[in-house]
Amino acid sequence: MPKSIHSTQPPLKFISPRFNPLILKITSWVLPFILQVRTRPWLPAGIVKIEAKNAEVLAKLYQEFQAGKIRFIIAFRHPEVEDPLSMFYLLSRIVPKVGREKGISLQYPVHSHFMYERGMTLWAGKWLGWLFSGLGGVPVRRGRRVDRNSIQIARDLLANAKFPIAIAPEGGTNGHSSIVSPLEPGAAQLGFWCVEDLQKANREEKVFIIPIGIKYSYVNPPWQKIDWLLSKLEIDSGLPIPEINYTGNQLEELLYQRLCRLAAYLIAEMEEFYRRFYHRDLPEIIPEETATSNEILITRLHRLMDTALQITEQYFNVQAQGNFIDRCRRLEEAGWNYIYRDDIADIGSLPPLKRGLADWVAEEADLRMQHMRIAESFVAVTANYILEKPTAERFAETALLMFDMLSRIQESTLPGRPRLGLKQAMIIVGEPISISERWESCQGNKQALRTGVSDLTKDLQIELEELIKD
Repeated sequence: MPKSIHSTQPPLKFISPRFNPLILKITSWVLPFILQVRTRPWLPAGIVKIEAKNAEVLAKLYQEFQAGKIRFIIAFRHPEVEDPLSMFYLLSRIVPKVGREKGISLQYPVHSHFMYERGMTLWAGKWLGWLFSGLGGVPVRRGRRVDRNSIQIARDLLANAKFPIAIAPEGGTNGHSSIVSPLEPGAAQLGFWCVEDLQKANREEKVFIIPIGIKYSYVNPPWQKIDWLLSKLEIDSGLPIPEINYTGNQLEELLYQRLCRLAAYLIAEMEEFYRRFYHRDLPEIIPEETATSNEILITRLHRLMDTALQITEQYFNVQAQGNFIDRCRRLEEAGWNYIYRDDIADIGSLPPLKRGLADWVAEEADLRMQHMRIAESFVAVTANYILEKPTAERFAETALLMFDMLSRIQESTLPGRPRLGLKQAMIIVGEPISISERWESCQGNKQALRTGVSDLTKDLQIELEELIKD
């Protein structure tokens, strides 16, 4: 997360992909160290084990791809910031190993181009843009209606590059290993375009999209660390820490009570904040007789998220359309347009008056976007996520989202999350979905193609949800 912005910034330049085999080789060599490093708070870390199911399916796809028979998209789940590292490990380590064991001949390197969110380089630094470019990454501006440059390059890579392309169709992390956010249609659309491009070039390769699920778990359930984190959040919120003796099977129940108590307190504080300082009408919710306390809490949370987004939308004059994720994406782009000014050729040449006004606009835009960031943290929260399966992972995920919220309010930068314990990743490779077959049934009809993209996106959502089922 970048520091608070107090001045206008140059435009966000497009970072062209320039694949460099040497950068790939070095990155692959240091990958195990990066996964386990624990001293750098801004690096995703602490993953000590990565396994995969059905990796043979992906190995066979790579074999056919390298033989010039197919093109394909890797559509992977994106619950955490560690996901790119996990996927890199899958392709550079697990798939080649499985290929050797199963007698599947693969050419080195087994790699993929990939699409990444342009804002990642803002909080991580310019070095990340250099690294991603060298690894063949394509940056995309998520909130833009059409990011033509990124789309055109990704489309060309999918049809012609030496590697397939990997996309996270959720568009961003949601902090939940067991919940798939609504998918964006870009991956499916890219697949249909690839079929068209191959047809126009009189090429016979078939096009597929392969769903891949990712789930994280702790090597040892970090219940003591979760208790510590809740205590920290309670202190930071101004709540007294309850004196509790955890005995027998009460641990999960008592931690859950504390989590709900903290959530209710934070929601009440934010409701009062928006009532008093933003003059919002947030009356007490009168629940239906059948509503549970959790459902009431989620209703209040969603109302609060809607309020935060409305405030930001009104400032940027953006219409509220779509779900919470759609609204967050558009607001992010609107904020960037106020901060990273494409309309200013040379910031340094501005007269003091215009420079002062531009800085003023940038600083206020950054502050307004913080309302959106708070709402963005909770887009995947549901009423029964923990109750359905009260695992340490689900407790930790929920508590860490609260940590993110409090950190955004307290600090000008978002600090690295506390590490609650060593983690392991399970990557589940699904069965490839033929886009070529779907295209044949709707070619030549624009409405049928739009329906085909929509249907493929829905089917991909179902497949990803099936892959991560407990």
